[in-house]
Amino acid sequence: MHDLVRLVGIARSAAESDLLAKKRRVEYRTLPTRKWLNRCHSKRVPFDWSINPYRGCEYGCKYCYARFTHEFMERPDPALFEREIYAKDWDESGFRQELNSVRAGQIIGIGTATDPYQPAEKKFRRTRRLLEALRPLTGTSLFVTTKSDLVSRDVDVLSALGESNEIRVTLTVTTMDRDLARLIEPFAPRPDLRMQAVAELARAGVAVGVIANPVLPLITDSEENLECVARAAKAAGADQFGASVVFLQPTAQRVFFPFLAEKFPQHLQRYRRTFSESPYLRGSYPERIRTMVGEIRLRAGIPARDMERAHLPLPPGSQMQLF
Repeated sequence: MHDLVRLVGIARSAAESDLLAKKRRVEYRTLPTRKWLNRCHSKRVPFDWSINPYRGCEYGCKYCYARFTHEFMERPDPALFEREIYAKDWDESGFRQELNSVRAGQIIGIGTATDPYQPAEKKFRRTRRLLEALRPLTGTSLFVTTKSDLVSRDVDVLSALGESNEIRVTLTVTTMDRDLARLIEPFAPRPDLRMQAVAELARAGVAVGVIANPVLPLITDSEENLECVARAAKAAGADQFGASVVFLQPTAQRVFFPFLAEKFPQHLQRYRRTFSESPYLRGSYPERIRTMVGEIRLRAGIPARDMERAHLPLPPGSQMQLF
């Protein structure tokens, strides 16, 4: 049991949350939420605002960078990120008041830390509700990122938002290999289902792109793999494609390295050495992937992402490059 006297902020809210539903490996809980809109000040993200309707994500992607967010709730076991899913309490009138702070020309990212269309959305519809509440906005850019084909369910509200705003959906597809996808993203929808969602959105006139993020060295970084994703995206009607290399914060390493030891033991020590000094890859490897992705886009006839970023700012340190 948590010591509620000691806990404060979101950790206390999580400890006091109510159980909404439960299934074999996942609990769904409430999460009292003071505000839904989060102001982004970091130069590493291209958004002015971010919205994440859920905390935690049950897809269980082995490389997931967002596992550390459960630590804010004093849930230090990184595996709990995919087993304890918190649906933020919805207050439409309060959310509409928050929207008064959004200015024309600003960018809102939806699903920047957890998937807004993970299975919890089928039950709780938090993402659907917030999209409907965004309707009064005009002149903003709304970017939705997901691994789920469920996004195509909301094609009506996405299309309506696009009448007065720029709206774009990005589907993440790291590989078209079903077996490999099941290993690295064990509970996410199959890659072909995600591409079907791309096609449905494109047919409805919703701008949709595909990213093969993150590129995993020695696992998904072959030219054949990335080109297969790009060509499938093009065939489905995506108008953009991008890919960037993985970064592994310590919390993510605590899940990813044991996964490597079990499924790709031949790569484990190379990963350990490479990420021992920094969670970010530097040097020739990310440059090579960037060049490869650019060449693939040319061959597949699909442009770069609108907001494709240059190098992430990196902390000072060794430039050791093992990949």
